[in-house]
Amino acid sequence: MYKVVIIDDEPIIVKGLEKTVKWNELGCVVAGTAYNGVEGMELIRREKPDVLISDICMPKMDGLSMIAALKSEFPNMEITILTGYRDFDYAQEAIRLGVCRFLLKPSKMDELNEAIEAMLGRLGNRTAVSETEGKAGGEPDAGTEKETEEKEELESAASSFIVKNALAFIEANYAERLKLADVADNVYVSQWHLSKLLNKYTGQNFSEILNRVRMEQAKKLLENPSLRIGDIAEAVGFLDMAHFSRVFKKQVGVSANEYRNTVSVPQKMPPP
Repeated sequence: MYKVVIIDDEPIIVKGLEKTVKWNELGCVVAGTAYNGVEGMELIRREKPDVLISDICMPKMDGLSMIAALKSEFPNMEITILTGYRDFDYAQEAIRLGVCRFLLKPSKMDELNEAIEAMLGRLGNRTAVSETEGKAGGEPDAGTEKETEEKEELESAASSFIVKNALAFIEANYAERLKLADVADNVYVSQWHLSKLLNKYTGQNFSEILNRVRMEQAKKLLENPSLRIGDIAEAVGFLDMAHFSRVFKKQVGVSANEYRNTVSVPQKMPPP
């Protein structure tokens, strides 16, 4: 039995999907429902469903970020989006990130049934391919290779989308007492998964990325000779001056004071 999760902030839609669709006849069971993105992500991580039907225009949730997170963390999960958000570019991006169907509310029952059949068909094909590979001793055929390439492209699109958003969040919040958990929550993935993606796409861990951003900002502030180095350290997120000094010298190669002396040389007055 395939496991199904339904997420929507309109209870009538959730109950309608849960009760109207003949899930048992389709070989499915509704593993859970949720009414917002936060509860939905918790439910998905707990149940690890095969099929997800979800709205993406819910309070406190960035729909595209959630899609990218889901496809990156659960690449085999099939997703249909059911939404009232009528934006062609948005729909295109969702499909690029790996959504199977993008349906506009109110959707007709035949549209929903077609979307469910498409998702189950893709799951069935994937299972058949795995069984064939097992019987053939793991030798993939051309069709299998194509499906593998398509899956890898979708995972790459979703993962790079997550990394881009994570880096943007760090750039915007470097002055705060930022933790990996804060960034992971913002891009809807687990800390472990985000750490893996950052290493894969940047070659650095979270602390290294955060310190690099902070040091770049510190270097800009050091160009102003009227600012005290202690105030600069605090402005870029360091509560400990000694820690700031160690990180700055490690990153830049010289102390903050030495760096300042090289960039804030007083301008000479032009000759009369």
